[in-house]
Amino acid sequence: MSKHKAAFVNIIGNPNVGKSTLMNEFVGEKLSIITSKSQTTRHNIKGIVNGDDFQLVFSDTPGVLKPHYKLQKSMLKFSETALSDADIIVYVTDIYEKEEKNIEFLNKVKKLKIPILLVINKIDQSNQESVVNLIDKWKNNFPNAEIFPASALNKFHTKEIFNRILELAPESPPFFPKDQLTDKTERFFVSEIIREKILIRYKKEIPYSVEVEVEEFKETEDLIKIRSIIYVERKTQKGIIIGHQGKAIKHVGIDARKDIEKFFGKKVFLELFVKVADDWRSDDNKLKRFGY
Repeated sequence: MSKHKAAFVNIIGNPNVGKSTLMNEFVGEKLSIITSKSQTTRHNIKGIVNGDDFQLVFSDTPGVLKPHYKLQKSMLKFSETALSDADIIVYVTDIYEKEEKNIEFLNKVKKLKIPILLVINKIDQSNQESVVNLIDKWKNNFPNAEIFPASALNKFHTKEIFNRILELAPESPPFFPKDQLTDKTERFFVSEIIREKILIRYKKEIPYSVEVEVEEFKETEDLIKIRSIIYVERKTQKGIIIGHQGKAIKHVGIDARKDIEKFFGKKVFLELFVKVADDWRSDDNKLKRFGY
């Protein structure tokens, strides 16, 4: 009888290198919202992969950044704790990133005494010679990491990385019930899906000034009724979110509802409201209320 293995596997790195894509590839579910804007992920989202004799708890962390306001400070804290509570670290970089980016954080990672897999992502956008040079560079710079060139989007080398994580996982009973996919609630995923649609649809500062709260989540056998509040920091932003004759918010609602229905496999009735919460990103009480 083979012994049971379990590990906390934290995926870290700078914004926009493909951490969420990699995580979703491992977990096989669209748990982390993926958009091309940086700072999409604001929380540590755990995705749990169960097999008969293993459980891997993946955690996708917000990209490491220099904080400019309190919300970002809290996001950076999530990334820093990711270093202390992992059994295995997956450090993601890509073919475009310079090694000196966020060097203080990288130096913290280098000092860790746990297995580190360094993934050079997006190699499909490069050529062999450049990739080989990049691997050599990282080998010199980071001798205690195992290096994997990969393309998370094209599923290239992701299976090998997953298998290596499994090999490195220590013997341990599972941390969560075996039928559990994530440590987040249904409401959390609804608010993330709505927030993703806002990130895609609106430009500039708007998406970063938005927080989404699910006020009501009522499920019957064939329908889920959801009422959700979109909070913005200023009155002008409220007007932009709603749009001329409510057209903009209507589109957000339609797109979000489709994805929520796909996520839960059930018909959804979704109501969206927009409210102003003045400067919530710098207000301790409001940040606490939104779970930061």
